[in-house]
Amino acid sequence: MNQSVSILLVGCGKMGGAVLNGALQNGFSPEHIFVVEPNNDIRKVLKDKKIVSAPSLKEMNYFKPDIVFLAVKPFLIEQIISDIKPFTDNGAALLSIIAGRKIAWFKEKLGMNTVVFRAMPNTPAAIGAGITGIIASPEASDKQYQIVETLLTSCGQTVWLKSEEHIDAVTAVSGSGPAYVFYLTEALTQAAVSLGLDQQTAQKLAKNTIIGAAALMAESDENPDVLRKNVTTPNGTTAAALDILMNPDSGLTPLLEKAVSAAKKRSEELALV
Repeated sequence: MNQSVSILLVGCGKMGGAVLNGALQNGFSPEHIFVVEPNNDIRKVLKDKKIVSAPSLKEMNYFKPDIVFLAVKPFLIEQIISDIKPFTDNGAALLSIIAGRKIAWFKEKLGMNTVVFRAMPNTPAAIGAGITGIIASPEASDKQYQIVETLLTSCGQTVWLKSEEHIDAVTAVSGSGPAYVFYLTEALTQAAVSLGLDQQTAQKLAKNTIIGAAALMAESDENPDVLRKNVTTPNGTTAAALDILMNPDSGLTPLLEKAVSAAKKRSEELALV
């Protein structure tokens, strides 16, 4: 199916480019992918990949895609939404990864019969290790579900959501989540420095501990709590640290719950802008 699916990608920045690269590596044909991207340097790279591109949607009015994939910054969507309508009027489904724009908003702008998929990927998609939460409007066909699933699994895993309200939670957990892990690495590095290690050694230890633990978790059939217990000797060094981290009042769990709730609240606020 991948070879025959036609895609119009609007915005080929970090996230759009990551999904595009994944799609090309997983059998989507460059002959059936068209890209709208104002950055001339990016268009030169696309040309080398034998992908037709243009700086604006109006120059793509001859193309009849199966999917219009929106990967632009939120502030740009108001400027281009009217130029998307001819494609959706012609039967294309819409796949949006734009934060804060709900399915109802797109239907109001493009027509109530428009098929809309809303997704929230994360930055590890750039290396094929992303996770994307997806919700679809009721009109979506099985074929359209399959196209979107195939496209987004080309750069990682997917989770289909039961309600659009859950998009805000996905944003708070996995969309923003990589930043939490990066900051954990920073904090672990600083803790190592405070114990007397030099910055380079501390960072190497912290970074590769996070990478190694994540790789072990990915390869293991055990749940994270079991893996944690496997590392923890009663009354040992790890247990001493976990007594602090697992404190029910001041430990990592209540702190993360507070942080993720703040991210979810901000995601909800952006949807109202």
